[in-house]
Amino acid sequence: MEYPTDQLSRYTFNDHDVRGELVQLTSSYQTLIRGHDYPAPVQEVLGHMMAAVSLLTATLKFEGHIAVQLQGDGPLNFVAVNGNHKQELRGIARLRAELSDTDLRSMIGKGQLIITLTPESGERYQGVVSGDADSIAEMLENYFEQSEQLHTKVWLHADGEHAAGMLLQRLPSSGQDLTGFEHLATLTDTITAKELYTVPAEELLHRLYHEETVHLYPAQPVSFVCGCSRDKTLNALASVKPEELKEILDRDGEIVMTCDYCLTEYVFKPSDFN
Repeated sequence: MEYPTDQLSRYTFNDHDVRGELVQLTSSYQTLIRGHDYPAPVQEVLGHMMAAVSLLTATLKFEGHIAVQLQGDGPLNFVAVNGNHKQELRGIARLRAELSDTDLRSMIGKGQLIITLTPESGERYQGVVSGDADSIAEMLENYFEQSEQLHTKVWLHADGEHAAGMLLQRLPSSGQDLTGFEHLATLTDTITAKELYTVPAEELLHRLYHEETVHLYPAQPVSFVCGCSRDKTLNALASVKPEELKEILDRDGEIVMTCDYCLTEYVFKPSDFN
């Protein structure tokens, strides 16, 4: 069966000052988690984070990068997904102990969600929200409420094979009237994870909002792009003391560096350092 895959769709409503986004990820998500041996609950968290970063990136009004990090004192102490305005994403998770419970609060412990926006031109911005929430979606909603004062509702799903998300956001032009936003949020609450994974965007929006006039914009492809390279890895080794590099080369005959994100191995011989 062909699934709608690796694309982000934006949409608006003729009769409501509300904007929406829908992201559906398959191969990019599978590439992000492949080979890492993450437990299933961690794969799910990474899927939620990947969909969340795609949705957040689509809200940016600049060209640049975004980094979203979930840090805590629990066994899953670090999760990070980075993206840019081209919807190129990569991510990683780090466990420091085995998972005993698989709910988000138990995995993360006491923590925080850190969102860093780095425009190609302009000032860097960082927002921090408490990790004291039942889901990453709830943390994101708190972030928008805190930083943008915009009512935002987020839905995130992942199962190790697919990841998907939706976002509704009230536009500033709507004033204080939340009636339209709440009506659309109630409709969107009826969506299931299976529908988000398997139904194309246009059909999905028709199912949800068939009594509304919805304008769907052209979809934007989403991809896993690590960004590592042999040259970048060699440059990173330049920060290591020459005597330490020589010691490894004398002992092993080579230096092997593995990318944390995509697990690509780069092998360097003594001749690479001449």
